[in-house]
Amino acid sequence: MLFLARFIFLFIKTDWLIKMTTDTNLSPEQYQQKMQRRKEIQEKRLAEASQEKGLIIVNTGNGKGKTTAALGMVVRSLGHGFRVAIVQFIKGAWEPAEKAVLSQWENQLEFLAMGEGFTWETQDRDRDILKAQQAWEKAVSFINNSEYKLVLLDEINVALKLGYLKVETVVKALQNKPQQTHVILTGRGAPIEVIEVADLVTEMKMIKHPFKEQGIKAQAGIEF
Repeated sequence: MLFLARFIFLFIKTDWLIKMTTDTNLSPEQYQQKMQRRKEIQEKRLAEASQEKGLIIVNTGNGKGKTTAALGMVVRSLGHGFRVAIVQFIKGAWEPAEKAVLSQWENQLEFLAMGEGFTWETQDRDRDILKAQQAWEKAVSFINNSEYKLVLLDEINVALKLGYLKVETVVKALQNKPQQTHVILTGRGAPIEVIEVADLVTEMKMIKHPFKEQGIKAQAGIEF
């Protein structure tokens, strides 16, 4: 299913690029007519896409930007006046700068950094499992509370990959969430079961990284 979705996306993208290339050969009148037809098709699609539902969103992959993209949705939701909850499953040993910024929405936002850092730093699997399960209990309470429009489960994919949480338990909770609640799951290595139940999946692919390529350490304002 995921392979088919990627193939369709690449086919549409390639078709779009070909059309954009041929547009340069059109006269102004032909171009205007073509854009008018495209506008009519797009308006028809928008009119037919009237359904609203809470989405299950997955940001995964080895590239940077998974949490950053999710926080963009958090800010957008807060701007609409929605209530939002963030539960961080791995991060937490240091105070994230975004928490300081988002604190101005304290009446709309619950921000819980319940991890204790990366696994190679904690070096205590039993405690890591305990902290992940505690974070999940809080996450479920937010997901099942329809007052929250958006719930961000930051780095939960990592907790699932490491076996700290059962995939089937998380999938079941996602399937039974309130109809209008959006849930975002971030972290590399998202299980296929989570990808299959999701409505929107984005894979961040690393092309270059300053630490790997140049030995540049994490910097304030970029990584934290």
